[in-house]
Amino acid sequence: MAVFERLTHLFSATGSSLSSTLFPENSPPPFTSFTVFLLEVSQTPFPLIDQNYPNFSPIHKTVNLDLPITDPQAETFRSCGNDVVVAGFVLFFPNYSSFLAKPGFYIEDIFVRECYRRKGFGKMLLSAVAAQAAKMGYGRVEWVVLDWNVNAIKFYEEMGAQIMQEWRVCRLTGDALQAFANINI
Repeated sequence: MAVFERLTHLFSATGSSLSSTLFPENSPPPFTSFTVFLLEVSQTPFPLIDQNYPNFSPIHKTVNLDLPITDPQAETFRSCGNDVVVAGFVLFFPNYSSFLAKPGFYIEDIFVRECYRRKGFGKMLLSAVAAQAAKMGYGRVEWVVLDWNVNAIKFYEEMGAQIMQEWRVCRLTGDALQAFANINI
């Protein structure tokens, strides 16, 4: 994703740092902190496993494609099972709107691997987050998009999302975060 977003110069995450921060030993329940929906694909149907998750049931969909997908990185992204591969993910967490007086979800990352794009999988991931927000009575789902990513902007507008031109993302990170945290008030 850092390569796609042209942000490799800011990328410092590792497999172990992601694992320890997103999936700590005493993880909070889904939807109360970071939640990740994985998009796993397989050429054979997934067995329906009766798993009891509070507030969520895994979504199983069969998608018939016109042409087979060639995934040159399938082995790298292999998940549990013989032919199960991670094709994408969405990472989100709760936020709150004082204007709506309701919680919502903020999507930090949504990513579909290149060979799986333009097949409806991104829509599937966004729809799963929206469905969970609606089920929980939340007021909105929001995220940001890079201004040069015209394909994503068009996709989001077509699904009904409002692109808020007048809003700007503000961020404190790294040395600036540390310097501001140490200001004596």
